[in-house]
Amino acid sequence: MIHAQFDPTARQALADAAVEAKIRKDLTWQQIADAAGLSVAFVTAAVLGQHPLPAASAEAVAELLGLDAEAVLLLQTIPSRGSIPGGIPTDPTIYRFHEMLQVYGTTLKALVHEQFGDGIISAINFKLDVRKVADPEGGERAVVTLDGKYLPTKPF
Repeated sequence: MIHAQFDPTARQALADAAVEAKIRKDLTWQQIADAAGLSVAFVTAAVLGQHPLPAASAEAVAELLGLDAEAVLLLQTIPSRGSIPGGIPTDPTIYRFHEMLQVYGTTLKALVHEQFGDGIISAINFKLDVRKVADPEGGERAVVTLDGKYLPTKPF
């Protein structure tokens, strides 16, 4: 049976324990995702309390991290989503994404609506990818791909 949570406290405590185990075992998010058999972005979000995992994936993640049967069940529950408390984020990495949306949000909206019409980009039917590429001018660049299904507004 599918269960949902309405208090994020339990999932936050599990996320804390999972990250501690990840560090203690010197694992990468990719290694955890490989064990789960799902994408690294989805599994990372799930372990951090933002998605439920399928049963087999939850069992594999819990086994890899040395978590108990309660964690396996908790990893399968539909969480109360939202990992950033109210207000402007203070973590520099998260803040930069906030800043990017502050600067380019209206541009993204204008371009999406011009190309697709009135509607939204789904955060449910969605894929996320993060890659590191060489910068021709030296150093490295981060390539973040947000890939969501377009859902047109339907008159009713």
